[in-house]
Amino acid sequence: MVLAAGLDFGTSGARLTVIDQTRRIVAAKQVNFAPANRLQEDIWLQGLEALLSGLEPAVRSQLSAIAINGTSATVLLCDGRGHPVTEPLLYNDDRGQENCAFVAAVAPTASPTRSATSSLVKLLWWQAHLSPAVLEQAQYFMHQADWLAYQLHETPGLSDYHNALKLGYDIGTLAYPDWLLELLEPQNLVGCLPQVQAPGTAFRGVSSAASDRYGLPRDCLVVAGTTDSIAAFLASGASAPGEAVTSLGSTLVIKLLSQTRVDASEYGIYSHRWGDLWLVGGASNTGGAVLQRYFTDAELQRLSPQIAGDRPSHLDYYPLLRPGERFPTSDPQLPPRLTPRPAESTDFLHGLLESIARIEAQGYKRLVALGATPPTRILTAGGGAQNATWTTIRQRLLPTPVAVAESTEAAFGSACLALQGWQQAQTCS
Repeated sequence: MVLAAGLDFGTSGARLTVIDQTRRIVAAKQVNFAPANRLQEDIWLQGLEALLSGLEPAVRSQLSAIAINGTSATVLLCDGRGHPVTEPLLYNDDRGQENCAFVAAVAPTASPTRSATSSLVKLLWWQAHLSPAVLEQAQYFMHQADWLAYQLHETPGLSDYHNALKLGYDIGTLAYPDWLLELLEPQNLVGCLPQVQAPGTAFRGVSSAASDRYGLPRDCLVVAGTTDSIAAFLASGASAPGEAVTSLGSTLVIKLLSQTRVDASEYGIYSHRWGDLWLVGGASNTGGAVLQRYFTDAELQRLSPQIAGDRPSHLDYYPLLRPGERFPTSDPQLPPRLTPRPAESTDFLHGLLESIARIEAQGYKRLVALGATPPTRILTAGGGAQNATWTTIRQRLLPTPVAVAESTEAAFGSACLALQGWQQAQTCS
């Protein structure tokens, strides 16, 4: 039997899904990252081991391919053995704002590298703030998904063009552009750039060490992965132009399958390549993380059904954990707006859910105004997809029917990508 595994790594936990050749789920696991005084990469590594070793031996022994997704623009600098030389910078880390003007002077106007949270800005921040001794050790720039895949194939310096987009990789020409190479050459950073392949193509087989450590078959392929939001899109079942996916996780991410490429960094909008089509969209800093600051999961489940989602709340919030927004407007100084707060918790939650839905609607409106294929159907992934009241609110504000995706798990999307990689490898062999 051919089985494919997908792993989804986020900031608070990780998931694994195993499917067969019919996309039927054979096994699923998840782990939460408990707060601890440990290095972030050690937490990820422990999660990887827990997920793989937690599979039944009969399932693990039949794995033919594995693909991993991670949070976009979560990055590490590593030495020649793939060991991090500094702490990872997470997807929303904007400490490199000082380099935005430097990047903007050379990068195309629409490039997502111009964002304060882009992979490239983080690389330049390291170059400016790390000691010469640490920089001398750094030989590889890796995204979260790259580094985790490296633990399995042990060939450093490999990435995919979804993760590499915010590093400056040109998905039109499928090469690093001259402006990027010229920017990094004086700092001797060009050699750190990863080799980029298309998502869903085989990187390497698992190493003998990884095979022994995790109990994986020696012929199991490690397939080029993707970002968390694109993995969620792949899991949804969307496949035609006009179909879109909203991921309601810690943040709000939308992806619209479009016949036209749209890039507008001033609004935090960029396009990922997907065959002959384009996944157009962006990621807002609003989302479930804001809800969890004010409500426990139990409170959300108890209070949500008490809300009349078919009626407006008359509250106009911009829910953020801290100042700064990426999409549908790009403003690193945008302040949270969470007042006035009603006396009733139900009313406050109503206002939060509606305001996040309003930001989602503004995002789709912005995409269409810039030339993207208009949405015909919006599928929902992430934890928020299970909130029926939120769905009612969103349906009232969005321009097209809303439905729950075929799967809401990014790990399932990565498993589909792994299966694709295995099938392509069999065709080429």
